[in-house]
Amino acid sequence: MRAQGLQHQDQDINQSGVREVFFHAEQWLARPRDWIFPFFANPQNLEQITPGWLRFKVLTRFPMEMKVGVKIDYQWRVHGFPLRWTSEITVWEPPFRFIDEQRRGPYRKWMHEHRFEERDGGTLCIDNVRYAAPGGGWAHWLFVDQDVRRIFEFRRKRLSEILVGSPPPEPDQD
Repeated sequence: MRAQGLQHQDQDINQSGVREVFFHAEQWLARPRDWIFPFFANPQNLEQITPGWLRFKVLTRFPMEMKVGVKIDYQWRVHGFPLRWTSEITVWEPPFRFIDEQRRGPYRKWMHEHRFEERDGGTLCIDNVRYAAPGGGWAHWLFVDQDVRRIFEFRRKRLSEILVGSPPPEPDQD
């Protein structure tokens, strides 16, 4: 089993000559996958697990059925600059995984795979992100790398507080 909160990064040059970064993070949560997945599948929960310094807000109105093709709009601030972001769900396989990809936003590319594996009586949450920073390697080195790591570290702490700090729901009584 991998260590709690494991993160690593690799870089690659894609066919267009753009430097892409692969970011990987894992977190084990002591709750069943069928309880964890719905939390991640609800975009409104992103506001709870995103650092306040980003002033992140989901603009899309909910509830809506999550499925391939759903687009979600957000606004946030990065280093004082207001930004808009639109992501699209390109893979939807509950309760195992889903992928969201940036359709409009600050990155040249952003593809985030969320995977959920039953492990040791809980759920291993795996994030695989492939992105290309605006401004290339210098921008990545100066800002983006540190920001991505800070965001995922905050998220790791908040998920533990929110999802493990509360008891799992009672099973349905049919």
